[in-house]
Amino acid sequence: ELLLTMSEKNEVTKSLGMVQEELQEKENVMKREISEYQGRLLQKEREHQDALTEANRKNEIQIGACQEKINSLEHFICSQKLEIEHLKSTKEELNNSLKEANQTLGELLKLKVR
Repeated sequence: ELLLTMSEKNEVTKSLGMVQEELQEKENVMKREISEYQGRLLQKEREHQDALTEANRKNEIQIGACQEKINSLEHFICSQKLEIEHLKSTKEELNNSLKEANQTLGELLKLKVR
């Protein structure tokens, strides 16, 4: 009976050793896979960050170009407003001159009629 128990113990110990080896092997495989996945993840994160940096750089360039266009248009609008004011002033002066000329013409026509 003791021999049988010792034999069973040896089989269980041998079986336990095999299971432990199997688990150790699986753990090693899982550690390698985790390491690979972490490497891939890190690479993808770097690529993503690089893409974001490039997109931000391009956006900054576009924003700068748009700001220049806005500034140019604002300057153009200001110059157009000044030109409009100048033209209004000139129109008013011409209207006043025309009124004066019409009044003078009217007076001359009255004198001529007499």
